[in-house]
Amino acid sequence: MNALNLHPFSRRAALKTTSCGFGYLAFSALAAAAKEAETNPLAPRSPHFAPKAKRIIFLSMQGGPSHVDTFDYKPLLNRDSGKESKGYAKLLGSPFKFNQHGESGLPISELFPRLANHADDLCLINSMHTDLPNHPQAQTMMHTGNFQFVRPSLGAWTLYGLGTENDSLPGFVTLAPPNGAQNYGSAFLPAIYQGTPIGKQARNRFVSADQQAAISNIKNPQMSSEMQRVQLDFIKSLNEAKLKRDEYHPEVEGIIESYELAFRMQDEVPEVLDISGETEATRELYGLNNNTTAGFGRQCLSARRMAEAGVRFIQVNHGNWDHHNNLRDALTRNCTEIDHPIAGLLQDLKDRDMLKDTLVMWAGEFGRTPHAQGTNGRDHNNQGYSMWMAGGGVKGGLRYGATDDHGHKAVLDKVHIHDWHATILHLLGLNHEKLTYRYAGRDFRLTDVHGEIVKGILA
Repeated sequence: MNALNLHPFSRRAALKTTSCGFGYLAFSALAAAAKEAETNPLAPRSPHFAPKAKRIIFLSMQGGPSHVDTFDYKPLLNRDSGKESKGYAKLLGSPFKFNQHGESGLPISELFPRLANHADDLCLINSMHTDLPNHPQAQTMMHTGNFQFVRPSLGAWTLYGLGTENDSLPGFVTLAPPNGAQNYGSAFLPAIYQGTPIGKQARNRFVSADQQAAISNIKNPQMSSEMQRVQLDFIKSLNEAKLKRDEYHPEVEGIIESYELAFRMQDEVPEVLDISGETEATRELYGLNNNTTAGFGRQCLSARRMAEAGVRFIQVNHGNWDHHNNLRDALTRNCTEIDHPIAGLLQDLKDRDMLKDTLVMWAGEFGRTPHAQGTNGRDHNNQGYSMWMAGGGVKGGLRYGATDDHGHKAVLDKVHIHDWHATILHLLGLNHEKLTYRYAGRDFRLTDVHGEIVKGILA
């Protein structure tokens, strides 16, 4: 397959641009970029139009955070707590207080006292909805746009469309991922676009911060760099011989590219992940001196360092948000673990003048019901929930869309996962209808045949 036909600037686009008056130099630059894309699939590529965001940090909360206890203030839910709700169990008012914050007056739960200080940077979307209320399907839908079939993840599409700005680091990294490689996989896209997992999910409270932000086997203790290069060149020659025989073999292409990237990563990845040189003020900013916040704080700090080093898409994961019971204590613990680090990340990005072109996103796969499960829990709810975005071209201090009075269903300016994906790509300068990859006889895209840009949240 010709790379010129796969990426945002095709040969036809290059010729059209030349005829519009850019001339020979513009054509030469495009041709050179296209040639580099053929030899280096991670080379930076021009978007379809001027982007607002250059990179993404996705704060992914697994388990379905309760929107009515965090970012979707529902005073009538508290008023009607204990009443029957149209065939459902009894309504459960939020045990947490909401207050207005910032000049915008965004209502945010007391669970996020530090994040609330950044209210004027946040774009709350309170009208999210997705297809199913089951964790595996909803997670896959959030990450790939399809829960029925294996599809490339959002991070893989981003890397495929834009390339990366550092060829010695992965362009797409997922920190402390849970089980389910499909959520950061590349599916039928070339393997080089899949996410690189670093660390492991903290399934209990005893996994250290170092384990949550570490990469295994990055150094070869048995062989020098010079000998590794000789070995790698020999393996590459064997793989290229097979590729020449087979003519088209994407798995072999992916192996060649991943070996080369891994060789280059040996020097740069440990340096990026080494936070020993950070100041005491920075450590305090991210909550690294507190055992409760240190694990997620290190992930957030690593995300900032990777973003600064040129990584295109960084996903930071946090689990155990499935609160069918023990809502008050468990949700308080989860929010306490992430509030300080996320506030520190936003402040650090602002101080480094990076928030304006870094899109930070916080979301779970769905929300929770306004009615009670048992006496102190909430069930799954895919019909209405909240997420937020900051920086990267979205309006700050905005509350967009709404659920009904009790927070059960999205009713105003509804935003489906496909719409969210279309909007993310738009902020990156990519047209979601044109970012396609031909596979099995058809052109596939992240949003399939759906998706509308949520123009109301664009700055």
